[in-house]
Parts: sequence; structure tokens; C-alpha cells
Amino acid sequence: MRSIPLRRWYFILWPLLLLLLFWALRSIPLYSVLDTLAALRLYQLAILGALNTVILFLLSSRWWLILRAMGYQVSYLSLLGYRLASFGISYFTPGGQFGGEPLQVYMLRRRHHLPGAAALASVSLDKVIELAASFTFLCAGFVLILNGGLAHWLAHSQTVLAIAVLLALPLLYFLALLGGFHPISFLIQRLPARIQKTPPARRLLPVISAAEKQTTFLFRQNPLLILWMLLLSALTWTLMLLEYWLMLSFLGVDLSLSQAVIVLTAARLAFLTPAPGGLVALEAGQIFILQLLGSESAAGVSASLLIRIRDVATGVFGLWWAGMLSRSGAAEPVPIRTTDP
Repeated sequence: MRSIPLRRWYFILWPLLLLLLFWALRSIPLYSVLDTLAALRLYQLAILGALNTVILFLLSSRWWLILRAMGYQVSYLSLLGYRLASFGISYFTPGGQFGGEPLQVYMLRRRHHLPGAAALASVSLDKVIELAASFTFLCAGFVLILNGGLAHWLAHSQTVLAIAVLLALPLLYFLALLGGFHPISFLIQRLPARIQKTPPARRLLPVISAAEKQTTFLFRQNPLLILWMLLLSALTWTLMLLEYWLMLSFLGVDLSLSQAVIVLTAARLAFLTPAPGGLVALEAGQIFILQLLGSESAAGVSASLLIRIRDVATGVFGLWWAGMLSRSGAAEPVPIRTTDP
């Protein structure tokens, strides 16, 4: 049985998403959305903007801690700029979870002269922790969705098991590195010899293997680093949930904490779809989930618009910043020490 090429999946997915969005919007009058947005006060937008700024600054904290634990003192503001540039690339390309990480590695090597393995290890570890925290939150959201009876089609035991395995993969990878097992290196060693002998593979595969070894070494050398990264991840997600709950509250949607988790879960799942910035999936998902929770459909559209404006503005700024960095030829000082294994 032949598999469907990825390009054809896009031709199937996009009409379905557009049809879903049209069906969701068909009964929502435009004036209701405009009235909902017009009811927002300037101080409310200022609160949301300030909270989002704190979150953006906090997102670089794990990466900064990892690099310092490895012995590389890179400016926090520099890392923040690289993260924003990475977000801009990831947001405007299909699949919102990946895309900009190579730029982060490139900037560490070009502007700070880090070894390739160290740069890759720091970015990879930060991403693994981020995904583990994100998917843990999604697991909690799925539990609440199932307990609330909002998605009966998910209640099948095989479906729940498949979702649980997929969401647990980043956590399992993290635990494997913690235990000294290197999954990607293990898989690389079992690739066909003709693949391992190609020039790109000969350059990339040793770097990946060295990065995994350095990550395990880092864990064993500084076990408290894990605790700090987990606490920072928990704080980040707490603030993201607070920001989301406040936004819905300002839009006139009165939700409990568990309901806010459900709505935020739907928003985060939209960014996993193979569409730039979760386009269409975010809008349709917010409308449907708020309808299921008994809220006005106009609130779902308004929430989607606010999220879209926030993320597009951040993404555009990130791309502009990436352009500025790419034209900058000045490199910052070489790190003062290393702790390579």
C-alpha cells in the first residue's frame, strides 16, 4: 500500500480546514465580534502586553542557564534576540514547533564562536525541555477534555493510548539522556552504510552524537540544573495560562481554571497542525471549544484575533531582528571557559 506524499496531504488538509472555519463562522455576525473587541479597555491591553513581554523574556531563561552550566557566558539579551528570530521563522513556516532552531545554533557559532556540538547540545536540550513541558500541559488538557465529555471520539482506549505515547516522547527522550542512553545516536548507528557515508551525514552525525554525550555529561555534572529548568518551565506555563485566562476574562468569557486549561489546550494543539502559525486551525478550534463550554462564538473569534495579532507582531519583529543579525558582521567575545566532556 502506497503512502500519500506530504504535498498531497496539504491539498487535503487545507480545504478541510477552510471548510471547518467557514462552517464555524457562518452563524457569527461580524458586529458581535467588533462589539466584543471594542469593549476592551486600554489598561486591559496594557496588562496583556506587559504579561506577554514577561513571558517572552522568561522563555530564554532555560537556554541561558544551560549555556552558563556548560561554561559559556552569553548575553541574556543576545539569547532573547535569537529566540525571537527563531520564533519568527518557526511561526511563518508549516509546523509551529520547529523551524528556527538551526538559526539559534548558527548564531551561537557565528557570533560567539561556540563549538558545533556545544551549540547544538544547548539548543536541543532547551527544545526537549520545552516540548516535555508543553506536552505535559497538553496531557493535562486532554484529561480535562475527556473528563468533561467534550470529545467522545477520543474516549476509545486505543486513541487515548496513542495520544499518551505521542505526548510522552519528549519526556522519554529527556529521561533517556538523563540515564546516559543516547537515542538519536543509537538510531544513527543503525542507518544504512550508504547513508552514513554521504558528505552531509559525515559532517552532521558526529555533531549530533557529541551533543547527546555533552547533554548527559551536563546532567551528571550539575543535577540541580534539571530542577531549575523544570521550575522555569512551570512558571512560564503558569504565566501563559494566566495571560490566556485574563484575555478571555477581558472579552467577557467567565471560565473556571480547568476550563481555561481546556481552551488553551485547543489553542496549543492548533500550532501542531502543518500550517504556518496554526492558520485556520486556531480560529476554528477556539470557536468550537468555547461553544462547547457554553460561551458566545464571537468570543472565540475575538480571542483568535488577539492571539493572531500578538503572534504575528512578535514573529515579524523576530524576522526583522534575524535580518539585522544576518547583516551584522561583529562577533561578540569568545566564551571564557568550556566544560566539554
